[in-house]
Amino acid sequence: MKAVQFSRFGGPEVLEVVELPAPLPRAGEVLIRVHAAGINFFEVLMRADRYAVTPQLPMFPGVEVAGVVETVGQGVDAALLGRRVAAPLFASQRPYGGYAEQVTMPADLAVPLPDEVPFEEATALMVQGLTALHLLRQSQPEGKTVLVPAAAGGVGSLLVQLAKAKGAAKVIAAAGGAGKIELALSLGADVAIDYTNPDWPARVRELAGGEGADIIYDTVGGAMTALSLRALAPGGELVFAALGRYGLEPSNLEAMIGRNQSLRGFALLPLLSPDVLRASLSELFQLAASGRLRVAIGGRFPLDQAGEAHRLLDERRSTGKVVLVP
Repeated sequence: MKAVQFSRFGGPEVLEVVELPAPLPRAGEVLIRVHAAGINFFEVLMRADRYAVTPQLPMFPGVEVAGVVETVGQGVDAALLGRRVAAPLFASQRPYGGYAEQVTMPADLAVPLPDEVPFEEATALMVQGLTALHLLRQSQPEGKTVLVPAAAGGVGSLLVQLAKAKGAAKVIAAAGGAGKIELALSLGADVAIDYTNPDWPARVRELAGGEGADIIYDTVGGAMTALSLRALAPGGELVFAALGRYGLEPSNLEAMIGRNQSLRGFALLPLLSPDVLRASLSELFQLAASGRLRVAIGGRFPLDQAGEAHRLLDERRSTGKVVLVP
């Protein structure tokens, strides 16, 4: 089978397609024919060795796929054969290797996928959908003004919709450029601002009635974090979910103390027991199947163009979810 790897750190060009033996499912596992594999920004950082954790080389990226069960291992119900499933590899003991034609994973982590949800959309509802859903569960938006940075991205585009559905009083979307602003508004943001304009934090404060946002869901990190603080209301909460892209200095924390603001860390994996994982994904799939949650697909690439897909994210030109289609 074909799979994508990188054996050195660097730009998108280090991604290469290699031939590997087809995997065999162990006892309790299923073999899945991959129809779509999701790409996440942390994989872009990992490829360049800019992530919080340095992977061992060679690295086979990809933590989420959707496809069809082709083979079952010992002890697995044969009724799963031919089933459409989502495979959240990141929750398994072998959390990588999704940029491939086939993958294996524990059968009890393969989540049934409704026929109404395309494979590509299912990939967006795993890492990014679960992140958006659990961010809102951790810091509930009901009755509050919230700011969603990178609102046209994979997580942000879902956060905008879910925050509105969960009762946010006002959703302010921050996006880079007219096209991304238009997408954020089409997804239900009350207002949107262009964060390429240097005075965007002041604009957020103005739109929030002069004080700023009550909650900022920061999945971007880096320089955006310190800038976002300028848009946070006194007593507001910055929810930080951008592992490996820290952007706060001691002076920022001192300013937060003076304004009675709080900083809340967010990590997805510790929140996901197998039962919570399955229930949360099923909830997201039902929302998408019913049309209550729109999934934006920003690009589809074959395996041999994985480097171009990474480049799209690296250069911040993508919207929504970027997927590989083996």
